[in-house]
Amino acid sequence: MSLFENPIIKKINEKYSVIWALNHALAVMGWDSETYMPKRGVEERAKARATLSVLRRKLILDPELVSLVERAKKEENLNDYEKGVVRVLDREISINRKLPEKLVYELSKTSQEAISVWVEAKRTDDFKKFEPYLERLVSLSREVAEKLGYEKHPYNALLDLYEEGLTVDDMDFVFNNMIPRLKKMLDKILSENLFPSKHPLEDIKYEREALEKVDKEILDLLEYPWDRARIDVSEHPFTIGIAVNDVRITTRFEGIDFKRNIYAVIHEFGHATYELQIDPRLEGTPIGEAVSSGIHESQSRFWENIIGRSKEFVALVKPIFDKHLGFTKSYSEEEIFKYVNTVRPSLIRVDADEVTYNFHIYLRYEIEKKLIAEELSVKEVPEVWNDMMDKLLGVRPKSYREGVLQDIHWSMGSFGYFPTYTLGNVVSAQVKDVLEKKFKTSLGTLVSERRFNDIKEALKELIHKWGSTYSPKKLLERALGETYNPEHFLNYIEEKYIKKV
Repeated sequence: MSLFENPIIKKINEKYSVIWALNHALAVMGWDSETYMPKRGVEERAKARATLSVLRRKLILDPELVSLVERAKKEENLNDYEKGVVRVLDREISINRKLPEKLVYELSKTSQEAISVWVEAKRTDDFKKFEPYLERLVSLSREVAEKLGYEKHPYNALLDLYEEGLTVDDMDFVFNNMIPRLKKMLDKILSENLFPSKHPLEDIKYEREALEKVDKEILDLLEYPWDRARIDVSEHPFTIGIAVNDVRITTRFEGIDFKRNIYAVIHEFGHATYELQIDPRLEGTPIGEAVSSGIHESQSRFWENIIGRSKEFVALVKPIFDKHLGFTKSYSEEEIFKYVNTVRPSLIRVDADEVTYNFHIYLRYEIEKKLIAEELSVKEVPEVWNDMMDKLLGVRPKSYREGVLQDIHWSMGSFGYFPTYTLGNVVSAQVKDVLEKKFKTSLGTLVSERRFNDIKEALKELIHKWGSTYSPKKLLERALGETYNPEHFLNYIEEKYIKKV
């Protein structure tokens, strides 16, 4: 059954099919850039992607498409899917109208070059090498904010690009409620040694081939559809939805502390599941994509932490560890559970535990706000970063790669993206509470019974299948009965790390 009956919407979707094809090509090029492309191919790839990005902009601003969207805005009796098409395209047309072609090209080209420089700067621990690119990207991002326009704070314009409708007020509310309580809980966990801050398994080396087998069996357990998805290796784990039947995830192998790899895989599995469960009838339309970065992140954090780090999941995967790694045989399920849930102030965001992770995001959020508001210069960032890390978690980076150079996001020009990670944590806990009410049992019970398909089906009905039909806040209100509420996450952390010990 077609979801689109209005003749104007049908014409819009026909016109959009060319843009969808460009999106498809850009996605494949982006995936290749971070996986198999030769290092020296970066300059040509940057030019090609920048050129296609400009072409995409021209197609979005095509007078005929703009006219159709304007006509559709006046139509009555549109269904929710049709209203979604109008909302998404009207928003994108507005954004692209405000951003000059030259700015779009320069941002795309600079970010492509900066990614390659960042990789080398991180490898050699040389912030000075990356600094001019970061300065340029911050300057371009400020220009983007000014062109888009904003109320109250320029950072709002950038937040909205990743999470439609998100504002500094929203994030300040979340962090003001979250950081003080998390700080108290962290102090209690550490002072009473409720969870270990260090575990012997973190120092044990592994063979890549063995861990690749573990990754595959875990993905098999979760019923990862290999005929529609794949896994590769990259510098920074990521997921890319190229099409409803072509979703790709990556991980990395560091040779030590195998949980880093395992939970990167489960995290990306969560992202992939969202992409794979969007209603296929939306494919090729403006609403055939996930609604936002924050909602996307909620799905990855749900699988990585709430499912993956649970005692019940550890019980299921320990035999897989024992089979392929061997060195886990001498550890009990309880010890493996404590290993994957160590709690300690750490320097690296992607390795941070559930209790401390949001401190890392808060740090980046505050720095980004000040950079965009011109309250902080790029030269000052490393020292401010180190001081904030010391104040928040009591640890101080000894190198740039441990601090300001650890993330790829700024090299991509992705200012406004980091806060969506905390939104993901917040929403993941909200999802947990809603699912437990729906199933009238704990998620732990569902995991023990290997009811992963039931969980996935419930997530599909609540969130995934809708694509971008609804705005993030409206989708959350429909699915969960509220928008961003950190109380659920704080209760989850307290229950798991303090009350159940």
